[in-house]
Amino acid sequence: LPIPPAHPKLSVVVPHMVWPSMSPDLNPIEHVWDQLKQRLDDRTPPPRDPAELRVALVEEWNALPQNNIMRLLRSMRRRCQAVIAANGGNTRY
Repeated sequence: LPIPPAHPKLSVVVPHMVWPSMSPDLNPIEHVWDQLKQRLDDRTPPPRDPAELRVALVEEWNALPQNNIMRLLRSMRRRCQAVIAANGGNTRY
């Protein structure tokens, strides 16, 4: 069912990509979360309570190398092409 716009005189069309149901997760933030988790796991000593965990998360988030994030973003075209070529199946990514 089409959803009526919140404002009857405004209509915004947002282009989107049809995502194959069998495709791997291409969202680059998943790789960033993995990097963040690895950095947290490598901390010595590890955070002991939720307050220390929050501080550690902010510190590690701010320390993530921006070139890693940019490399992930630049790879999106190749990732999407690989998924399309694999008909939504597994890729090297």
